[in-house]
Amino acid sequence: MSGGTHLENANPVIFQRTGERLQTATEEDEDIHDPIDDREIFDILPSINDPEHPLSLEDLNVVEQIRVKVNDAASIVGIEFTPTIPHCSMATLIGLSIKVKLLRSLPDRFKIDVHITPGTHASEEAVNKQLADKERVAAALENSSLLEVVNQCLTTRSI
Repeated sequence: MSGGTHLENANPVIFQRTGERLQTATEEDEDIHDPIDDREIFDILPSINDPEHPLSLEDLNVVEQIRVKVNDAASIVGIEFTPTIPHCSMATLIGLSIKVKLLRSLPDRFKIDVHITPGTHASEEAVNKQLADKERVAAALENSSLLEVVNQCLTTRSI
Protein backbone atom coordinates (compact mmCIF):
# COMPACT_ATOMS: atom_id res chain seq x y z
CA MET A 1 0.00 0.00 0.00
CA SER A 2 1.35 3.45 -0.79
CA GLY A 3 1.98 5.76 2.14
CA GLY A 4 -0.49 8.46 3.03
CA THR A 5 -3.65 6.74 1.84
CA HIS A 6 -6.31 5.36 4.15
CA LEU A 7 -7.13 1.69 4.51
CA GLU A 8 -10.52 0.53 3.24
CA ASN A 9 -10.64 -2.16 5.92
CA ALA A 10 -8.54 -0.72 8.75
CA ASN A 11 -9.31 -3.54 11.23
CA PRO A 12 -9.63 -6.80 9.30
CA VAL A 13 -10.48 -10.06 11.03
CA ILE A 14 -7.44 -12.33 11.13
CA PHE A 15 -8.03 -16.07 10.78
CA GLN A 16 -5.98 -19.08 11.85
CA ARG A 17 -3.73 -20.47 9.13
CA THR A 18 -4.12 -23.97 7.75
CA GLY A 19 -1.38 -26.25 9.05
CA GLU A 20 1.41 -27.63 6.94
CA ARG A 21 0.50 -30.74 4.99
CA LEU A 22 2.75 -33.74 5.46
CA GLN A 23 3.95 -35.21 2.19
CA THR A 24 3.51 -38.93 1.61
CA ALA A 25 6.30 -41.04 0.13
CA THR A 26 4.26 -41.38 -3.07
CA GLU A 27 3.90 -37.59 -3.36
CA GLU A 28 7.64 -37.10 -2.89
CA ASP A 29 8.60 -39.76 -5.45
CA GLU A 30 9.16 -37.92 -8.75
CA ASP A 31 8.90 -41.20 -10.71
CA ILE A 32 5.27 -41.79 -9.69
CA HIS A 33 2.49 -39.79 -11.38
CA ASP A 34 0.75 -37.83 -8.67
CA PRO A 35 -2.29 -35.86 -9.86
CA ILE A 36 -2.45 -32.27 -8.64
CA ASP A 37 -5.23 -31.88 -6.07
CA ASP A 38 -6.99 -28.98 -4.35
CA ARG A 39 -4.68 -29.02 -1.32
CA GLU A 40 -1.60 -28.86 -3.52
CA ILE A 41 -3.03 -25.79 -5.27
CA PHE A 42 -4.10 -24.25 -1.97
CA ASP A 43 -0.56 -24.71 -0.62
CA ILE A 44 0.63 -22.26 -3.31
CA LEU A 45 -1.78 -19.48 -2.24
CA PRO A 46 -1.12 -18.71 1.46
CA SER A 47 2.15 -16.96 0.69
CA ILE A 48 0.37 -14.26 -1.35
CA ASN A 49 0.28 -10.97 0.54
CA ASP A 50 -2.66 -8.63 0.86
CA PRO A 51 -1.92 -5.35 -0.96
CA GLU A 52 -3.11 -3.20 1.98
CA HIS A 53 -2.06 -5.09 5.09
CA PRO A 54 1.09 -6.89 6.25
CA LEU A 55 -0.98 -10.09 6.19
CA SER A 56 -1.41 -12.98 3.79
CA LEU A 57 -4.59 -13.76 1.86
CA GLU A 58 -4.95 -16.83 4.07
CA ASP A 59 -4.68 -14.72 7.25
CA LEU A 60 -7.64 -12.67 5.99
CA ASN A 61 -9.61 -15.72 4.80
CA VAL A 62 -9.58 -14.33 1.26
CA VAL A 63 -8.44 -17.76 0.06
CA GLU A 64 -9.66 -21.07 1.50
CA GLN A 65 -8.97 -24.64 0.47
CA ILE A 66 -12.71 -25.31 0.15
CA ARG A 67 -12.84 -22.73 -2.69
CA VAL A 68 -10.19 -24.50 -4.79
CA LYS A 69 -11.33 -26.89 -7.50
CA VAL A 70 -8.94 -28.97 -9.57
CA ASN A 71 -9.48 -31.33 -12.46
CA ASP A 72 -5.98 -32.65 -13.16
CA ALA A 73 -7.11 -34.84 -16.06
CA ALA A 74 -8.74 -31.87 -17.83
CA SER A 75 -5.93 -29.49 -16.70
CA ILE A 76 -8.34 -27.01 -15.09
CA VAL A 77 -7.84 -25.10 -11.83
CA GLY A 78 -10.63 -22.93 -10.43
CA ILE A 79 -10.16 -20.56 -7.50
CA GLU A 80 -12.81 -18.47 -5.79
CA PHE A 81 -11.55 -15.71 -3.52
CA THR A 82 -13.51 -13.65 -1.03
CA PRO A 83 -12.61 -9.97 -0.55
CA THR A 84 -12.73 -8.82 3.07
CA ILE A 85 -15.33 -6.12 2.30
CA PRO A 86 -18.01 -5.88 -0.44
CA HIS A 87 -16.54 -2.70 -1.95
CA CYS A 88 -12.87 -3.72 -1.90
CA SER A 89 -11.08 -1.66 -4.54
CA MET A 90 -8.19 -4.16 -4.47
CA ALA A 91 -10.28 -7.13 -5.64
CA THR A 92 -8.96 -7.09 -9.21
CA LEU A 93 -5.36 -6.76 -7.98
CA ILE A 94 -5.87 -9.65 -5.54
CA GLY A 95 -7.37 -11.83 -8.29
CA LEU A 96 -4.55 -10.90 -10.65
CA SER A 97 -1.96 -11.77 -7.99
CA ILE A 98 -3.59 -15.19 -7.45
CA LYS A 99 -3.67 -15.81 -11.20
CA VAL A 100 -0.03 -14.79 -11.69
CA LYS A 101 1.13 -16.93 -8.75
CA LEU A 102 -0.62 -19.96 -10.25
CA LEU A 103 0.64 -19.22 -13.78
CA ARG A 104 4.18 -19.09 -12.43
CA SER A 105 3.76 -22.21 -10.26
CA LEU A 106 1.82 -24.67 -12.42
CA PRO A 107 2.68 -26.44 -15.67
CA ASP A 108 1.57 -24.57 -18.82
CA ARG A 109 -1.08 -27.21 -19.54
CA PHE A 110 -3.40 -25.78 -16.87
CA LYS A 111 -6.24 -23.37 -17.60
CA ILE A 112 -6.60 -21.16 -14.55
CA ASP A 113 -9.95 -19.61 -13.64
CA VAL A 114 -9.83 -17.07 -10.81
CA HIS A 115 -13.03 -15.34 -9.75
CA ILE A 116 -14.77 -13.77 -6.78
CA THR A 117 -16.90 -15.94 -4.52
CA PRO A 118 -20.49 -15.31 -5.70
CA GLY A 119 -22.34 -12.64 -3.75
CA THR A 120 -19.30 -11.27 -1.88
CA HIS A 121 -18.41 -8.15 -3.88
CA ALA A 122 -20.40 -5.22 -5.28
CA SER A 123 -18.53 -5.33 -8.63
CA GLU A 124 -18.24 -9.10 -8.83
CA GLU A 125 -19.29 -9.38 -12.49
CA ALA A 126 -16.90 -6.65 -13.71
CA VAL A 127 -13.94 -8.03 -11.73
CA ASN A 128 -14.60 -11.59 -12.93
CA LYS A 129 -14.83 -10.36 -16.54
CA GLN A 130 -11.43 -8.65 -16.23
CA LEU A 131 -9.79 -11.70 -14.66
CA ALA A 132 -11.20 -14.03 -17.33
CA ASP A 133 -10.00 -11.88 -20.26
CA LYS A 134 -6.57 -13.17 -21.36
CA GLU A 135 -5.78 -10.00 -23.28
CA ARG A 136 -6.60 -7.74 -20.33
CA VAL A 137 -4.51 -9.88 -18.00
CA ALA A 138 -1.59 -9.84 -20.47
CA ALA A 139 -1.90 -6.06 -20.87
CA ALA A 140 -1.97 -5.60 -17.10
CA LEU A 141 1.21 -7.61 -16.75
CA GLU A 142 2.92 -5.45 -19.40
CA ASN A 143 2.29 -2.39 -17.21
CA SER A 144 5.53 -2.14 -15.20
CA SER A 145 3.91 -0.25 -12.30
CA LEU A 146 1.11 -2.79 -11.94
CA LEU A 147 3.53 -5.70 -12.32
CA GLU A 148 5.65 -4.23 -9.52
CA VAL A 149 2.61 -4.17 -7.20
CA VAL A 150 1.70 -7.77 -8.15
CA ASN A 151 5.29 -8.85 -7.48
CA GLN A 152 5.14 -7.18 -4.05
CA CYS A 153 2.04 -9.26 -3.28
CA LEU A 154 3.97 -12.37 -4.33
CA THR A 155 7.16 -11.58 -2.40
CA THR A 156 7.59 -13.80 0.64
CA ARG A 157 7.60 -11.75 3.82
CA SER A 158 9.37 -12.83 6.96
CA ILE A 159 6.97 -13.66 9.76
